[in-house]
Amino acid sequence: MKNLKLKNILLLSGLFGSIMTFNACTDLNEEVYSEVLGSTVDPKERDLPFIVAPTYSSFRSLMFGWQGYFDLQEESADHIITPVRPNGWDDGGTYRRMHQHMWTTEQWQPYNTWNQAYATITKVNMVIMQIEDGLLALPEETGKDAIAELRATRALAYYLLLDNHGNVPIVTDYRDDSLPQQKTRKELYDFVIKELEEVIPMLSEEVSSMYGRINIWAAKTLLAKVYLNAEVYIGVAQWDKVIKETNDIIASNEYRLDDDYKNVFSHTNQNSPEIIFSVPYDEVYGFGNQIHMKTLDPLSRLVYGMAAGPWGGNCAVPQFIDSYDKDDTRLYDTWIQGPQLNASTGAEVINYVKQVPGIGGDGTVAASNAGFRIGKYAIKQGATNNLDNDYPMFRYADVLMMKAEALLRTNKANEAAVLVSQVRARSFKDNPAKAQVTGAQLLLGSNYNYGWQEKNNTVSGANGGADVKYGRFLDELGWEFAAEARRRQDIIRFGVFQSKSWFNHKPHTNAQSRTLFPIPNAEITKNPNLKQNPGY
Repeated sequence: MKNLKLKNILLLSGLFGSIMTFNACTDLNEEVYSEVLGSTVDPKERDLPFIVAPTYSSFRSLMFGWQGYFDLQEESADHIITPVRPNGWDDGGTYRRMHQHMWTTEQWQPYNTWNQAYATITKVNMVIMQIEDGLLALPEETGKDAIAELRATRALAYYLLLDNHGNVPIVTDYRDDSLPQQKTRKELYDFVIKELEEVIPMLSEEVSSMYGRINIWAAKTLLAKVYLNAEVYIGVAQWDKVIKETNDIIASNEYRLDDDYKNVFSHTNQNSPEIIFSVPYDEVYGFGNQIHMKTLDPLSRLVYGMAAGPWGGNCAVPQFIDSYDKDDTRLYDTWIQGPQLNASTGAEVINYVKQVPGIGGDGTVAASNAGFRIGKYAIKQGATNNLDNDYPMFRYADVLMMKAEALLRTNKANEAAVLVSQVRARSFKDNPAKAQVTGAQLLLGSNYNYGWQEKNNTVSGANGGADVKYGRFLDELGWEFAAEARRRQDIIRFGVFQSKSWFNHKPHTNAQSRTLFPIPNAEITKNPNLKQNPGY
């Protein structure tokens, strides 16, 4: 369970959802007992968390929902795969197409991310309208603060669309019911930057009372993230701006690296001093974190004393596992591996092995125990089919690594190495010498053995990662942020997504087109102003 404050916000956000939507009711004579009438509510400054809470709720489904943002970022990249299993998981080739970048506009596509991002945008626009029109009669300063936070939340949703779909409509007025015009990726980039720059001075600097909400530091982290990927989005690098924003966050002294890496992902991770912005989940009040259900074999219910049986799907790409230093504790903190014991009897119930024979589609079926499983989001004893663990979308390690990458790309490799060593330190406590890296090392290629994996687990046509510019730094990002819904973005920025083979993936014949997902066909059908992204 989360702390009482967060739990109350999750519970009561529905109350203000009822208040805000009450005006749609047309039976003025009806006595309403299950809702609070908007006309009887006099919101105060203390009510602000409950007013903005509904606008964050869509992020739960967007992040970890079925075929949501986590799947888009990880299944299309080089860390995680979902092979065919004895109990299924071919799913009409869904995950194979994601792995091999063969998705089309006619087959499965990332509709959940699109839908939930626009659900957030619509909620934000509605609440802003109600504040502006006096339907939520907040004190003037409180209203301004609310609108600033709401615009930042909307900018986050548009950032996710910017990264995944690129050329999408920008809608900011809830009153406008006309079909929106499509914008270019550059126009959307400019919009997100402008929104964040305008609202940042108005956002709260508070930390503890803003958990799960966007304060000034979360907004600056988001702004740094957009600048980090500017060369991908608009063709113009913005490394100096990344450094400026990350310096502000570092100088605030509001956050620090957690002493224990595992704490950042535990079922009580709301207490971690490292988390800047999270998507809160709760096994009772905030459903949606079901990563353990998707990754664990059904037998693992005996390991964790679960009432529900997991589904046994995704696992680690063996080539990525081979890239780790064996003394790096993140290898064991992130991936469940080896014999798993019955919580009651101590008997072995399953032994997870590294190797996976193939993704499927050619008759290959991966055994139930094939592949290390995602264990980063720690699974407590007696876990239900929904975890308590929050998703740390932005954390302090990311701020340090964004600054390090910007320094590296502006010829300050030695300065970058200091930051990377700082992040590595907690994962090499038993061998602190290995935590230290040099600028020269960060200039080397990747340790990842890129190439096609054969059924006998050998890698053929291997071209390795030695030619990946700043590849060693990309490896550092992989080891630190594995299974955190970001790998696709990182390997696009480093050119790997477009050029390398891994597991049963080879570069698409039109690889650059795959750096954007298609506009959902259903949206194009509904709105003739929309045109499909190039290459589809």
